[in-house]
Amino acid sequence: MEKVIGYCGIICSDCPVFMATQKNDDAERKRVAEIFTRQYGKKYVLEDINCDGCPNPSTSVFSYCNVCEIRKCGKKRNLVNCAHCSDYPCEKLSKLFAEYSKAKDTLDKIRRELGFT
Repeated sequence: MEKVIGYCGIICSDCPVFMATQKNDDAERKRVAEIFTRQYGKKYVLEDINCDGCPNPSTSVFSYCNVCEIRKCGKKRNLVNCAHCSDYPCEKLSKLFAEYSKAKDTLDKIRRELGFT
């Protein structure tokens, strides 16, 4: 499977929601819903576990992705991901990077490959 990178640098294709969706595996969706319910303290059900990745034009994205300010901004600017943005890194990304440095590493690598310093 080809790697799918979200606007923020999180690798969508490594997400259990994405993987269960791509396999169309209801048993896995149920398992992920139970894990997420315990982990995040919000009730998730099988139907919540559907996502084709945040940069995908599909309307099938995980519930948080529908309200994600980074995703909204990237879509509005018509970006492949935030590594392509002239305002990189913005305040929204910096907050995410403080909690999830792997996303920053991913976008920094893409920026280097694009020739940004």
